Amino acid sequence: MSYVTPRADAGRRRLTAAVKDSLRELNLQLSLLGHRVGAALQVKDVDFDCLELITRHGPLSPGAVARRTGLHAATVTGILDRLERDGWVARERDSADRRGVVVRALRDRSREVFHLFAGMNSAMDRLCDSYSDDELKLITDFLHRTVDAGRTATDAVGTG
Repeated sequence: MSYVTPRADAGRRRLTAAVKDSLRELNLQLSLLGHRVGAALQVKDVDFDCLELITRHGPLSPGAVARRTGLHAATVTGILDRLERDGWVARERDSADRRGVVVRALRDRSREVFHLFAGMNSAMDRLCDSYSDDELKLITDFLHRTVDAGRTATDAVGTG
């Protein structure tokens, strides 16, 4: 067992705090970017969040969207109505259960979203170019584990 000196322990706490602070700032900046993109697309923030969820993890049932977002089912119905009306998503019969409905993102509109995120994507490409493959693997592992921690924390709040 190794002994950590109080000075080293304080240094570790400062580094950990810096990581957490940086993640909070990243969350804020990405949220602001999402707000701006949503506004440019004339999509409400919560609608844009649901669209992103469906795009990344869909097709999803409306119930799954409600569970994952923590929104009431009636609220999700209104969101999906707006997204469908504006050509962002389509409701379809679930191929596994014909009584059920799933929602999928429509690819025709995705170009608009990609265009608005182009600046961030280019900046991320340049940033990643400054790291070695091994460093990118470490960063990817850290981010995956951070997402898992966030999901666990979100689920814990949801079950309160």
